[in-house]
Amino acid sequence: MRVGIAGLGLMGGSFARAYAAAGHTVLAYDRDSGVTELAMADGCVHGILSGGTAGSCDLILLALYPAAAVEYLTQLAPYVSKSTVVIDTCGIKRVIFNACCQLAATHGFTYVGGHPMAGTENSGFKHSRADMFRGASMIIVPTETNDLALIERVRALLAPAGFGRLTVTTAEKHDEMIAFTSQLAHVVSNAYIKSPTAGLHKGFSAGSYKDLTRVAWLNETMWTELFLDNRDYLIHELDLLTAELQKYRQALADGDGQTLKTLLAEGRRRKEEVDRR
Repeated sequence: MRVGIAGLGLMGGSFARAYAAAGHTVLAYDRDSGVTELAMADGCVHGILSGGTAGSCDLILLALYPAAAVEYLTQLAPYVSKSTVVIDTCGIKRVIFNACCQLAATHGFTYVGGHPMAGTENSGFKHSRADMFRGASMIIVPTETNDLALIERVRALLAPAGFGRLTVTTAEKHDEMIAFTSQLAHVVSNAYIKSPTAGLHKGFSAGSYKDLTRVAWLNETMWTELFLDNRDYLIHELDLLTAELQKYRQALADGDGQTLKTLLAEGRRRKEEVDRR
């Protein structure tokens, strides 16, 4: 298989390592030519992804920020073969999905939205790993969610990455869910660490602190774009959280132990319910 990868950050670099480790040929593009040279020296990239080589790829992965992914595919689209499948890896879907679908329809190739549910709080090629996606879920957004033949084709193309499952959904549903499961968590973590007390945490912190603050260490450029592209759903989740937090605050202010106990029990039961324990 010949795989083209646009963007050699954490995600793109990990895909490059996974496909190269599985014996496939990897062509790549990164705006920083030094990163591309490093990846080639590491042996996980075998050539440059360009208009001249795109037509030979079975799969092209767009591991760029949303706006950059659309811009790059706009330039590359005339050279993409009709037999190629293009999959983006962006953290939001509605904006990029609509634009890339139009490009695919115009130029005759197949496009599927994608979002790997894997990663770390670190970014950049130096943190990429061949096993980054091993056992993880890969969300895919085809133009028709009941196109079983395409879904199986995508499953086969992504197999070298080692995903544990494919989750098929729509762009709208993806963005609604990701506002809660990912974006809200990043906002809360980032806001939580701003407490003046955080500077005194050493010797007083353990698992709870580490869990809640892990994703505060984020790439602010990327997350700003993702948050703004999904601001309707993210604002909705922030409003729900703010309303719930106010209930706890009011119970504390009132010294109302019974209400506080009820709120805590509700949260515990909800955790058990959603995790099916």
